[in-house]
Amino acid sequence: MRARLTLLVAATASLILLAFSIPMAILLRNSAAQHAVDSAEQEGQSLVTIISSGDRAAARTAVDTLNANSAYPVTVFWPDGTLAGRDAPRSNAVDLAARGHSITAETAEGREVLFSVNVDGETAVIRVHVTDDQLGAGVARSWLLLGAIAVLLLGFGLLLAWRLARVILVPLNDLAAVSHRLANGDLEARADAAGPSELRNVGTALNTLADRIKELLEAERERVADLSHRLRTPLTVLKLETEALGDREREPVERAVADVERAVNEAIRDARNPAEAGSCDAAAVVAERVEFWSALAEDTARECRVRLAPGPLPVALSAADLAAAMDSLLANVFAHTPDGTPFEVRLTPRYDTGATVDVADEGPGLPDLGVFQRGRSEGGSTGLGLDIARRAAAASGGQLVFGQGPGGRGALIRLELG
Repeated sequence: MRARLTLLVAATASLILLAFSIPMAILLRNSAAQHAVDSAEQEGQSLVTIISSGDRAAARTAVDTLNANSAYPVTVFWPDGTLAGRDAPRSNAVDLAARGHSITAETAEGREVLFSVNVDGETAVIRVHVTDDQLGAGVARSWLLLGAIAVLLLGFGLLLAWRLARVILVPLNDLAAVSHRLANGDLEARADAAGPSELRNVGTALNTLADRIKELLEAERERVADLSHRLRTPLTVLKLETEALGDREREPVERAVADVERAVNEAIRDARNPAEAGSCDAAAVVAERVEFWSALAEDTARECRVRLAPGPLPVALSAADLAAAMDSLLANVFAHTPDGTPFEVRLTPRYDTGATVDVADEGPGLPDLGVFQRGRSEGGSTGLGLDIARRAAAASGGQLVFGQGPGGRGALIRLELG
């Protein structure tokens, strides 16, 4: 942007300098030519009195003296056709001046200034010649000086534009860098109040926004931690209640309560100390969650087909997040298909890195795309299950897609993990 701003100033300044320099250059050239013509006219005018007296000897002496001391050659055309002074051709302009008209005419080598002088009833012509070099004397030096001034002005304008761009763009780049840091989760990033007043106002507003975001996130984490902590009381009651059950019924209930307690503890820990994205072996995590849900599948008369690629299959997602995503996908099968509906879980490596988890069932299929929206549910639940899986896939650099199950029946939800 700095280069574009400098280029814009350079183009504008160049147009202004051209609009000023071209007329000035023409004016300097015309002024030099007019000065030379005026000097020649003064020399010719000084001879008019002597020539009009008719004294040819005195006129010849005056003309020779003038030619010896002047840069402009002088010629006198007498009425009888004789010449005095420098030899010069008799042009049409001289013939016109011999009729009584004092004129200035262009020649092949410059200009001739002609004076018509009455000598005893006849007309003599005084010719003063100005060459092209004399007409343009000093013009090259003036043009060079004018060009140097234009270049200096252009350079000053570019330097000023570069400094101005620095004053504006450096704080603007700092604001952009702070914005990117905030977007990447660095809530301690703050902008310096520098630059013009408008940019300082933007920096102050950005800092205020960062402070507000930090306050809201901290409050949200505290609410989640408090809510999770409240769940510990009913979990304790459940533990006590399981002691009254028989040995056969107690084991699965205690295991389920332990899983819930683990999830609650992880929620409290993550809310108070959010961790960076981790990694895990997808083969081990998926196998462990399928084994957990297979007990419920057996109780509901569901055939659970499992095809898992051998590990390790490293993915850019923590084991807890992948387990939560798998739980949401498998819970979706149990919640939205009738008992006895078969389902299948497949784990395969991706073509580049990561892994792909397919959960397919032979149920009625997904009702519409709205089930992927956060908080949207067709079965009376919270509507967060598939969104949890979607966010887990996105966090690992993958995606969540859906389609039809085997044979065109049911639903297929694919969890692609980076």
